[in-house]
This record gives sequence, structure tokens and C-alpha cells, in this order.
Amino acid sequence: MTDVTITRTPGGRGTVLRASTTVPWPLVETFAFFADARNLERITPPSLRFRIVSDVGDGATSAGMLIDYRLRLRGVPIGWRTRITRFDAPHSFVDEQLRGPYRLWRHEHTFAADGPDRTRLLDTVEFVPRGGALLAPIVDRLFVAREVRGIFEWRAQALKELLPPRISGDRRTG
Repeated sequence: MTDVTITRTPGGRGTVLRASTTVPWPLVETFAFFADARNLERITPPSLRFRIVSDVGDGATSAGMLIDYRLRLRGVPIGWRTRITRFDAPHSFVDEQLRGPYRLWRHEHTFAADGPDRTRLLDTVEFVPRGGALLAPIVDRLFVAREVRGIFEWRAQALKELLPPRISGDRRTG
């Protein structure tokens, strides 16, 4: 089950998306799945043609790590660079856009045990589209907030296949 809410920041210049999802995997293993940068492509809608273009090695995320991506939004190619600004395994990490389609993008991933074999994921994304003080709020309301919501709703469905309930003794991490 996923719950996605969108609110405006004070002053209405930005947007905050909160997505809450529960998966039937233990905390440490769920965190490991999300902290493996190589899994980003697996949890992003194929329509975005999202690809990591930097060398992420074994995928192990850490504070200070830079990740470069390419994607297509409505057919337009976009380059994106983020930095992992905080990493607190197995509880949370934060990625922030350094270069890309937004004026501001800050994504906090939070993980909490919900029993021995379930984890609650909370994504909090603060974003401000490009376009200046007058155009950005309009673009956000008409397109951007809806598209970002759709990405997180798609991801919740993908997680049902990627992190299915476990058969006793099955400890794969993707």
C-alpha cells in the first residue's frame, strides 16, 4: 500500500511530496536494496528511459557520492547529477540535485522496521521547478507535481514485484 500526498511549501514557491510504502522485507535488507545505486533504474518508470551514466562500482551508496543520470521527459533528454548528502544506514539517506531539471530537488529516504519482516519507507521530496517566480508555480501545478506523483505511484507497484513476500529462508536482495 502506498500513500502519496503533495503540499505546497510556505509561500507556495515549492512542493513537498511524501510517499509512504510498506514492503514485506526486513529493515536491513530493504535499506540495502535502496542503498544500491544500481537499483535506481529498476524502480524508475521505463517511460523515462532513466540510465545511470557515472561509474557507481558495486552500487554501494555513501555520503558524498556523486551519481550522474540521463533520462527523457516527454521525449526531451535531460542530464541530472545528485550528491548523497547524508547517509545513516539502515535508517535514512538524502540525495540532492546539483545539476538537472529542477531549481531545487532534495529527496530524503527514511526506513523504519514495522515488525520483524516489514519495513515502512517514507520518501520526502522537496522540489522547485525551473521557470522563475511566476512561471514555476504554474508549471508545477499543471505538470510537474502530477508527474512526480506518478513516478512514486509506479515505483510502489514495481516494489511489489521486486520485493515480494519472502518464502522462509529466501534472503535475496535483488
